[in-house]
Amino acid sequence: MSRLSRRTFAISTLALLAACGSPPPKQTPAFNRYAGPPVTQVSINKGQRRMHLLNGSTVLKSYDVSLGNQPAGHKQFSGDGKTPEGVYFIDRFNPRSAFHLSVGISYPNPNDRAFAEAYGRDPGGDIFIHGRGPQGNTLFPQQRDWTAGCIAVTDEEIEEIYAMLMPGTPIVIYP
Repeated sequence: MSRLSRRTFAISTLALLAACGSPPPKQTPAFNRYAGPPVTQVSINKGQRRMHLLNGSTVLKSYDVSLGNQPAGHKQFSGDGKTPEGVYFIDRFNPRSAFHLSVGISYPNPNDRAFAEAYGRDPGGDIFIHGRGPQGNTLFPQQRDWTAGCIAVTDEEIEEIYAMLMPGTPIVIYP
């Protein structure tokens, strides 16, 4: 064996051994992809604890949901524990949510702000559709409605929802 081929063999062997002993590099979690019909509206019926993703009048997917810890009535003020009611829009996506993934809802709208201002109060904000997160909702295991006003689904479901929605999609929340 020539000097050059011995050197090439030695370097190749060392590289192979080093590769075998190294753990594989960490990968960023892959996000789901969605290639079906676009979601043109999200509809939530608080009384039924049900969310539907629609394309026109066709229901593409439906989910059971948990609501704010004071589910009756429309959110009016920060800290009231209520989930808003009315027409809003999907306005942001948070891949680093404490609740696995989250999709933002455009609450408060101008009417919500004006109402709270008339009472000298803060309308609140940061309303999301989100998963349960690493604690798996162990903070409130006996309560169906446990959020501070958000809409919660399972972590697997929020992965699907996150992939299906686009910014600007209308969300209608019924009592």
